[in-house]
Amino acid sequence: MTSAPDVETESDEGITGWRRMHPVTPALKGWKVLVAVLAIGWFQIGENLKQAIDLMHGTAFLALIGSIILVGLIGFAYSAVAWRVTRFAVTDEAVHLRTGILFRQQRQARLDRLQAVDVVQPLLARLVGLAELKLEVAGGSGSAVSLAFLRESEAEALRAELLALAAGLRRPAAAPAPVVDDGATPAPAPPATPEPFEVAPERQVYELPMGRLVAATLRSGVVPVLLLLVAGAITIGIVSRDVSAAFALVAPVFGGITFVWSRINQGANFRAAISPDGIRLRHGLTEARAQTVPPGRVQAIRLRQGPLWRGPDYWRVEINVAGYGQGDQQQRDTVLHPVATRGEAMTALWLVLPDLGVADPAALLDAALSGKDTDGGFTAAPRRARWVDPVGWRRHGVRVTDRALVTRSGRIWRNVDVVPHERTQSLGIAQGPVQRRLGLASFVLHSTPGPVAPRVDHLDAGVAAALLDEQAERARNARATATPEQWMRAVGAPTPVAPEPPADEHAGPAS
Repeated sequence: MTSAPDVETESDEGITGWRRMHPVTPALKGWKVLVAVLAIGWFQIGENLKQAIDLMHGTAFLALIGSIILVGLIGFAYSAVAWRVTRFAVTDEAVHLRTGILFRQQRQARLDRLQAVDVVQPLLARLVGLAELKLEVAGGSGSAVSLAFLRESEAEALRAELLALAAGLRRPAAAPAPVVDDGATPAPAPPATPEPFEVAPERQVYELPMGRLVAATLRSGVVPVLLLLVAGAITIGIVSRDVSAAFALVAPVFGGITFVWSRINQGANFRAAISPDGIRLRHGLTEARAQTVPPGRVQAIRLRQGPLWRGPDYWRVEINVAGYGQGDQQQRDTVLHPVATRGEAMTALWLVLPDLGVADPAALLDAALSGKDTDGGFTAAPRRARWVDPVGWRRHGVRVTDRALVTRSGRIWRNVDVVPHERTQSLGIAQGPVQRRLGLASFVLHSTPGPVAPRVDHLDAGVAAALLDEQAERARNARATATPEQWMRAVGAPTPVAPEPPADEHAGPAS
């Protein structure tokens, strides 16, 4: 299989080196139109089965097949034209993408705003050795740039180049090719071609066994609800003696099965590694994804545990990354570990924040994960908070260290949130009428969009107000002394290693 054939030299406002995607791209994108048409036809058939059976005879069936083929050809033709006019170029400052057939559009993804770079391989693309390169840029919804599709090796090399440029490095210049002097008029030396960036080495930190993923997914709260729905459907059918009455539960049952499958599909083959260009995450069964999150771009971390995970002590580790979208992408791309043991959960946290700013971080995290009241030096909710939260009031607490703010909450569903001081976006206090009567208030810390929304409910109102002022000052000072985003600007920057958790019975090996 060959790569995209041409690297163009045309200039657009001083930008040179425009390139096209791989020529197989139209085939990988055009089939989606055909699938959409078939799906619409399937739903129409489901609504009127008798007419659909009548169409299977005579010329009407041939006309239907011809129409489907025609729509498919139109979809492939449109994808081919779109591929022809789509080009991208990489400079030291940005990635430029030109698209559009009737309405031309040129997008620019600034590398100094780069949040993460993902290599995505849908099933069909993986079969032909292609991949999609997705650039997540801080800038809100719709700021991501997608380069689909490239050869897998080309996508990996381009990812290494973009991460190095975003880190502050510059392309190493190569010496020009020697010019042979045969006595004739010397020919001009060819221009020097910059040497490509090498893919940074990595060190694996942890890997999720498939057995643990399946077992933990089956122990999630969705599966018991799914079993109850199935039992309810069978009961309704038996009592009413009408099978059609149970079809009202088909949609919820299908939704539960979809959730279980998506968790297994997205978490399969999950492994994390550390490298000079950031945290590397690889996962996916039918769609393989390789994420690279540069250091310092994670805004907040959450460790979450449901009631059915309490026995094996499993935790789900999620992160907020500026630039990641909402919905399905947020559920898929913001997971640092789908099913972690306590030791792995601590290791995942240390990948993002190696220094918690305390002498004994393991003891702090143990108190955060399973403690209550003032365990571990936490500021807890007062006893009168039991009137508004009789179940979980003893778990509400906050601990401020030199490096981060740590919150814990939840008696049934346990949550622990960690936000570095310099990543604080804004702060607030919420107080309802009952809280006001009891002298309570909730402390809220705002982060970038994502699964982590730190807050501590039902603190003493005076404590919450003092915490607001103190945390605002800490965040301001931390931002003033924070390291620059271009973390490899210095020449000869050392290669980071995976952080080792402190010696503790809960902390497993980091590799």
